[in-house]
Amino acid sequence: MSGKPLIGIPADRRLLGHHYFHCVGEKYINAIAQGADAIPVLIPSLGEGIGFEDLLRRFDGILLTGSPSNVEPHRYGGPASAAGTLHDALRDDTTLPLIPRVLQAGMPLLAICRGFQEMNVAFGGTLWQKLHEVEGLADHREDTNAPLDEQYGPAHEVELIPGTALHALAGQGRLQVNSLHSQGVQTLGSDLEVEARSPDGVIEAFRVRSAPGFAHAVQWHPEWKFQNNAFSRALFAAFGRAAREFARKDHV
Repeated sequence: MSGKPLIGIPADRRLLGHHYFHCVGEKYINAIAQGADAIPVLIPSLGEGIGFEDLLRRFDGILLTGSPSNVEPHRYGGPASAAGTLHDALRDDTTLPLIPRVLQAGMPLLAICRGFQEMNVAFGGTLWQKLHEVEGLADHREDTNAPLDEQYGPAHEVELIPGTALHALAGQGRLQVNSLHSQGVQTLGSDLEVEARSPDGVIEAFRVRSAPGFAHAVQWHPEWKFQNNAFSRALFAAFGRAAREFARKDHV
């Protein structure tokens, strides 16, 4: 195959006004188009009706994005959400069964924030719904009244586990990352290996241990102004390389 790889991005299903739309934030699209040097293609969240096998034959990688919505707690046996919590059942219906199919195909997968949590749930893990209410854990939320650059600015350090792919990619043991989440990993799913933790012990990154190639998830938002952050540039570039390699193998 020649040309740029195709990266599929499952969309949020959002009610905007009186109509539902399938949406992906521009920051994710730009990170794929520019950072991974790939063609981003939005995937509507239609659940099983989308035809997963046909869909996967057309892509070279999948990006799972962040979102204002949370994974429905019944998906991981958690307690009911607080009133007013935003959920997206059709995105859950799309991403949770898609994840194992992507990995079975050996396709590169990168997951961010909600996507990170989706991956944990897909592997049987559970989530804290409010980290700031758990004794001993920090408040990982952003100040929603602050300017965007402040919300997405460095919030805390993460320690990268030596010997992991992300540690090698960073070329150092610690990173300053942003933090815009209230939920987090409670119990880690099977076949997942921790790659980074925050100072309070919360898991901030993991990989799929049995995956033959690129299969990483991060809790923070590397897509935000990725071009200004050395690790974010390296992460998206590595994802793009993995997608191009997959495309070559898939079309030999």
